[in-house]
Amino acid sequence: MAILTISRQLGSIDKEITQTMARLWGYEYIDRRKILEDISTQGSQWEEFGKEFDEHYPNMWERFDRSYTGFVVLSQSIILSHALKDNVIIVGRGGNFLLRDVPFALNVRIVAPREQRLEAIMKRESLSRSAAELLVKKIDKEISKAVQLIYGRNIDDPSTYDLFFDVGVLPVHDIMAAIRTALLEKDKLKTEDAVKALRMKALAKKVRAGIVTNPKLYIPVFDVLPGENQLLVTGIVHNPEERKKVEIAVKDLAGEVPVEFSLHYR
Repeated sequence: MAILTISRQLGSIDKEITQTMARLWGYEYIDRRKILEDISTQGSQWEEFGKEFDEHYPNMWERFDRSYTGFVVLSQSIILSHALKDNVIIVGRGGNFLLRDVPFALNVRIVAPREQRLEAIMKRESLSRSAAELLVKKIDKEISKAVQLIYGRNIDDPSTYDLFFDVGVLPVHDIMAAIRTALLEKDKLKTEDAVKALRMKALAKKVRAGIVTNPKLYIPVFDVLPGENQLLVTGIVHNPEERKKVEIAVKDLAGEVPVEFSLHYR
């Protein structure tokens, strides 16, 4: 079946609802908890970075720190690896931005009126109104700025999504029905070529994550772009020895997929 990504405002729709969607439709549920668990398998330091960097706007130093870049790229690689599975729902974590160009991915945004959000958060978290207001303001600001930094997009821009719902206008059961119908249509676009393109996209991100999280390599400008049948590696290295190390590491990560290098010296 088609991939489903859901981006939701805090207090708009309960986690239990999205989990119910996954259970009813036979989808694997991938959310913040699962992704952080996967990151922790990469080493204790990445588990700590996950706790430190999770869903907050980085300060000036973090933005230029390789650990923050590594955390972001590693998270993206994990999301794409899950997207390669059949029947998966990815909640939050920028999944809609990563998969926006995938024909068989349905990207959904769910919002709610401010008052409805506050009431839901006050009840769920046992907070006063003023505390709930502060929480909503903080979370909205942090997530919005993080999305703008990482993806250069406005998280509430409807054009970024296939479907945009306001639970203050449309009941949850109607939203679920609309999503299910749209998923069936998106599934028709799951061709061999589309799956192959996603596989190359995931591999490119895996290779990039492998390099930027490698403590023996530090390439300040580095990217891996997916092609139809090969990867293109671009970046700036310091010397021929470093270039050779990068090429060896990239080829090892890419496996049998051909790689074209465009590495330049500083």
